[in-house]
Amino acid sequence: MRIRFWGVRGSVPTPLTPSRLRSKISSILQRVEPSDLESQEARERFLASLPPYLFSSVGGNTSCVEVELRDDLRIVFDAGTGIRELGRALAARKRPVDCRVFFSHFHWDHLQGLPFFAPAFDPSSRIAYHSPVPGFREIVEAQMRAPWFPVTMDVMRAPREWIELSGEPIAVGDATVSHRTMNHPGGCYSYMVERDGKKVIYSTDTELERSDFLRNGENAAYFENAEALIIDAQYTLDEALEKTDWGHSSFSLAADFASAWGIRRLVLFHHEPSYDDRKIETIFKSAEWYVERLASRGLEVILAREGLEIEV
Repeated sequence: MRIRFWGVRGSVPTPLTPSRLRSKISSILQRVEPSDLESQEARERFLASLPPYLFSSVGGNTSCVEVELRDDLRIVFDAGTGIRELGRALAARKRPVDCRVFFSHFHWDHLQGLPFFAPAFDPSSRIAYHSPVPGFREIVEAQMRAPWFPVTMDVMRAPREWIELSGEPIAVGDATVSHRTMNHPGGCYSYMVERDGKKVIYSTDTELERSDFLRNGENAAYFENAEALIIDAQYTLDEALEKTDWGHSSFSLAADFASAWGIRRLVLFHHEPSYDDRKIETIFKSAEWYVERLASRGLEVILAREGLEIEV
């Protein structure tokens, strides 16, 4: 499975502002030495030496994660603004695609990119929408009606299905997808993709609870020994304590959870919109430090960025 990240921000889209861009450029210029400009090779070395928060960005689009099962079949988790970029990339291939879209919940930041998803307008492609929420078709269709949007989903020419999930796993190609309710205001579902004995878990908008750590059969079957856990790590620990019941977790609690269940890769996701790239990079470094102190063997911490790819 190849996992690609198209939107990693939480709550609202967070474009790079002119003032933050100027600040990045100013910081870069302060680091330049004459020797860094002597040749193309020297310039490339200098750029490669810059910290990620200066030379790149985690991105500003809201939640959308793609799991590629084969060239023509993809699982897509959530339809935040990142799904527009995914759609553009798929359309550029000029080949039909089968997309299975799974909604975690229907807050704006997980739905607002859907009207701009190019494959949904391609009659040669197929789109199937999934959610455990009864009657979710009405929820999705309603956001493309006046006065909220000028055209309805009827203009989307790709054949589409609406699949209400039961308690049983669903087959997608040679993989299976299971779901589980997580703690978030109004409800939210995580999803577990299993293929060839390997598990990937997508758990956005999750405020971890004591019950998630309980060593029982249900928890173990879902979480234990996953290859990758993509999880809400929006807050620092202090913020998480201040914002109890807001529906998000801290990076340290996410690390505790991944360590407890023997998870191999912890992907910090759903970044706080008020944080700039430097703050998010600091949280990432803090998470790495914390995992080292946990002495959790084999646990790798990864910062979700737009454009990141992970092979499982």
